[in-house]
Amino acid sequence: MTFSKMLIVGYGTMTGAMVEGWLRAGHSRDSFEVYHPTKTEVERGLAVHNTWPEAQYDFVLLGVKPHMIDDVAGGIAGVCGANTAILSVLAGVELDSLASRFPSAGGVVRFMPNLAVAIGKSPNALMAKGIGEETRAEVTKLASDLGTAEWIEDEALFDLVTALAGSGPGFVYRFIDALAAGATRLGLPAEQAERLAVAMVDGAGSLAAGSEHSPRELARRVASPGGMTQKGLDVLDEGSALQELVTECLRAARDRGREMADSARKNG
Repeated sequence: MTFSKMLIVGYGTMTGAMVEGWLRAGHSRDSFEVYHPTKTEVERGLAVHNTWPEAQYDFVLLGVKPHMIDDVAGGIAGVCGANTAILSVLAGVELDSLASRFPSAGGVVRFMPNLAVAIGKSPNALMAKGIGEETRAEVTKLASDLGTAEWIEDEALFDLVTALAGSGPGFVYRFIDALAAGATRLGLPAEQAERLAVAMVDGAGSLAAGSEHSPRELARRVASPGGMTQKGLDVLDEGSALQELVTECLRAARDRGREMADSARKNG
């Protein structure tokens, strides 16, 4: 399957960021079109259709709110053929729920990115039903152009992967904010504390991404026995407090995905 045309249904923050990443990776702007019932222009200058196009596409990127999926299912059916793959970024909507709504498509793919797609640094979780090897390879390439491609084999784990890789940036941003706020409470000017926290996490993340060592080992290496870093780590490690807090954070996000999946199954 050679990628030629993609129709985007639900052009918002996430799907717009994906397009930005694909354009950065060298894809042609002409490869992307948008369906929207009222807008005549969207960011990045893509062609916009106010009615459903009389054409079939290689991919349909589905980015509407999960509760709106049935509102667009009929229109999407008209632009799908046997060689069309549905790429869904809808949290909590399972493959069977997608397949039941788009029976005329050649296959369905759960594609879970985060906003770092815009700069080509998102981990992208993938799972598919009904696609062949050629389409799978093309989907892998599309995901890799936005960061990394991680195929998930067990759909029962997909909501957890979404909590980690999709929702994770929100948790990291909150931790950065907590670092800056803590430094401010201890005396640093707020703007300076925030600059230092952001720059530190940028460097630490890049180092972890390029290191042969695990994050646990990197933490051990940066901490001298009895030194400043170790004293701070002792606070985070006491009673496994940080680990327990993060586990509960991921559990809450995962369980919300399961609730959304239940809703999609009932309405499908």
